[in-house]
Amino acid sequence: MQRLAMDLRMLSRELSLYLEHQVRVGFFGSGVGLSLILGFSVAYACYYLSSIAKKPQLVTGGESFSRFLQDHCPVVTETYYPTVWCWESRGQTLLRPFITSKPPVQYRNELIKTADGGQISLDWFDNDNSACYMDASTRPTILLLPGLTGTSKESYILHMIHLSEELGYRCVVFNNRGVAGENLLTPRTYCCANTEDLETVIHHVHSLYPSAPFLAAGVSMGGMLLLNYLGKIGSKTPLMAAATFSVGWNTFACSESLEKPLNWLLFNYYLTTCLQSSVNKHRHMFVKQVDMDHVMKAKSIREFDKRFTSVMFGYRTIDDYYTDASPSRRLTSVGIPVLCLNSVDDVFSPSHAIPIETAKQNPNVALVLTSYGGHIGFLEGIWPRQSTYMDRVFKQFVQAMVEHGHELS
Repeated sequence: MQRLAMDLRMLSRELSLYLEHQVRVGFFGSGVGLSLILGFSVAYACYYLSSIAKKPQLVTGGESFSRFLQDHCPVVTETYYPTVWCWESRGQTLLRPFITSKPPVQYRNELIKTADGGQISLDWFDNDNSACYMDASTRPTILLLPGLTGTSKESYILHMIHLSEELGYRCVVFNNRGVAGENLLTPRTYCCANTEDLETVIHHVHSLYPSAPFLAAGVSMGGMLLLNYLGKIGSKTPLMAAATFSVGWNTFACSESLEKPLNWLLFNYYLTTCLQSSVNKHRHMFVKQVDMDHVMKAKSIREFDKRFTSVMFGYRTIDDYYTDASPSRRLTSVGIPVLCLNSVDDVFSPSHAIPIETAKQNPNVALVLTSYGGHIGFLEGIWPRQSTYMDRVFKQFVQAMVEHGHELS
């Protein structure tokens, strides 16, 4: 409430300065005009407080996990105040990449080999100046998984690293094959259903620091990949906990939502061109497997997946691939504590597909569902440049698990 009061005071101050310096004559210079503006502002504030600013819904499969989050990750029970002038789903989604800052991060790149002869690019932030964990062998390690065409340069990844740096942790970003500038050595890219590369990365990182607390966080498709991995492997993972953000729970529902005319125009077509661009850079590697000319004519993600991704990974049909790619079907098998933040207005992951009842069946799972926030948006404050609600959830959760995770054992 204090945050909102500060926001409203700032908004009122800026409005008063505007009226004082810009509107001096005529209707708006009169008391009538000012009263109308102030009346509208009060009405909007009342609407915002009653209908927009709400506490998230916390869905857990066990009482102990719920109490743990309330005690050590209180942000998931606090009212989320979306940016007062931009709370609508599409606005939040479109604005975040442009308005949020990009904290400077110096990476150390590592290329690791895969069983099929390929290579994976890892970007490390070692945090050797950590005052809390000076011993590198026991410094907590956070594995970060970007979204569909994302890399370690995404603003949301940079913010997670900046927050981890404050906590004294080390981070490593898993860049999917062929997207971070490295050469593609085999005719294979990536998809959220195939977890082999992620398993290779997790094994590699854990082998380097077997005594360090090890956690993972995945955003959008990165979260889908992470959940599919956890659902397949159960508790037999070196990860002690995981967090996901803006996951697409049911690939069929995601695709259907993104193919609605406005969503196709704003998001689907652009992402399709990004996917086409990423594979076209390595076109010579795929000509024997797929019809690349046909792939480059795709107008939607579904068409791209039908013509390229499902063929690349040997699925008989696109429906077979989308069934295998949906994390909701594996949620009951997750064997470590996982927190999943979604907004119910996310057009990438419609609310009706969020597996609320399934989550209640697994004591390791917690869903945090906000009413607003869009897809990887979660903007808050008058000018949401430095931090988002998603950032605060990430920081509190990883800190809670590192420092108090033993309480869940």
